[in-house]
Amino acid sequence: MSDTDVLIAGAGPTGLVLALWLTRCGVRVRIVDKVAEPGTTSRALVVHARTLEFYRQIGLADAVVERGLRFAAVNLWAQGRHAARVYFGDMGAGISPFPYMIIFPQDEHERLLIERLRELGVEIERPLELVAFEDRSDRVVARLKDANGGEDTCEAAYLAGCDGARSNVRELLSFGFPGGTYARLFYVADTEATGPVMNHELHVALDSADFLGVFPLKGESRARLIGTIKEEPNIAHDNLGWNDVSRSVIERVGVDVKRVNWFSMYHVHHRVVSHSPVGGQGMNTGIGDAVNLAWKLAAVLQSRTHERVLDTYEPERIAFAKRLVATTDRAFQLVASDGPLARFVRLHVVPRVLPPMFASVAMRRFMFRTVSQTSIQYRSSALSVGGAGDVRAGDRLPWIKFDDRDADNYAPLTTLDWQVHVCGEAAAGISAICGARGIALHAFPWQDASRDVGFERNAFYLVRPDGYIAFASIGGDSANFERYLDAWAVRPRLAHQLEHL
Repeated sequence: MSDTDVLIAGAGPTGLVLALWLTRCGVRVRIVDKVAEPGTTSRALVVHARTLEFYRQIGLADAVVERGLRFAAVNLWAQGRHAARVYFGDMGAGISPFPYMIIFPQDEHERLLIERLRELGVEIERPLELVAFEDRSDRVVARLKDANGGEDTCEAAYLAGCDGARSNVRELLSFGFPGGTYARLFYVADTEATGPVMNHELHVALDSADFLGVFPLKGESRARLIGTIKEEPNIAHDNLGWNDVSRSVIERVGVDVKRVNWFSMYHVHHRVVSHSPVGGQGMNTGIGDAVNLAWKLAAVLQSRTHERVLDTYEPERIAFAKRLVATTDRAFQLVASDGPLARFVRLHVVPRVLPPMFASVAMRRFMFRTVSQTSIQYRSSALSVGGAGDVRAGDRLPWIKFDDRDADNYAPLTTLDWQVHVCGEAAAGISAICGARGIALHAFPWQDASRDVGFERNAFYLVRPDGYIAFASIGGDSANFERYLDAWAVRPRLAHQLEHL
């Protein structure tokens, strides 16, 4: 029997990031996966700004940007005709230190996360499947089985189910996974190809019955194709392959596939688990789930905050997951539907409407905030209290690049700890509280950018370990600040470490 603080079932991006973040916080983890090897045929490609911001906190962002591919434009094709080009560029300039999107295939992404975990002394245990567990109030006892039928037992304070759509953890808990599956069968293929669309930009081809997405990959003549399969009623899915792909739209946009490195088929699902969205809402959302949960688990395990902080995980994350599924569901129905109205909209309305929409700076910034997940906020969370200026508790900390030096206000977030930020001068009472409780206080010079992103001069903002604002108020409100810290039993990591020296 081996024990740990957190047992993680599932070594996809969500489980790997959860393990990495917890380990960086000093929490013992054990991560198992029933698959013998990491995936080599992945579907998730895009890494968004909010994920890169989280990765910057643990020293991972530069490696993702270096290994990935920035892309700056999306092209729309309708019935074989190039209908529009929407230029993105750095459309998130001033919003995030990463004002762009990165193409970084999930299989390569997972290998990078595994490398970083190994450097920290954590190995993925494969193939090892969680087959049962027992909740004993103060701990969980899990039964694990290897490929040869051998069994192991693991005791942990917490068990995290990050094992995807076929989650054993979810089934053992009898949690639902409501939603549905689209009727059309889709494929994803990693290819080497030539043609006008092989220009490191994203191309989406809409046709009367078919759909094709051409996603650029780093390197020459590489692209990932996503499209529809010509389903034959009497042919099993296991017998379908590249030769069964709908070729008309591929040929109309001039893609000449020279080689298929790998090929996979799948049905697209639109689901949200009824208890927790971990692992079920796409790679970037799953990573956000992992970060939200990790710092809370670490704080509770190390007695640095009240255990009821764990109750805020689901309310904070489930609302976004449901909105995401609803939004993508409507968009996907438009792309995949065979109805005459949907065909008219995607072939005639979309190519005319999107380019002028994206020509607007305001619309481009709105779209960036939405797609990049930098607009996710927890204002209704029990953890969020107060506000100052246009910034409310529950908001992601607005990013500021300082004018006079190569620095920004996100640099201190690498401590993964509670901290107070002030733009201007901190009130004496707030400074005294921070000093007495071991909370780092960062006072940044007031400048136009501070006002532009919504900060109020000399106000103070208590920032959570994940970069969201927990408490905000005007400079002298020390009484409510102390009440908040006491109510949640907030103790920073530094103070905790000093007490245990």
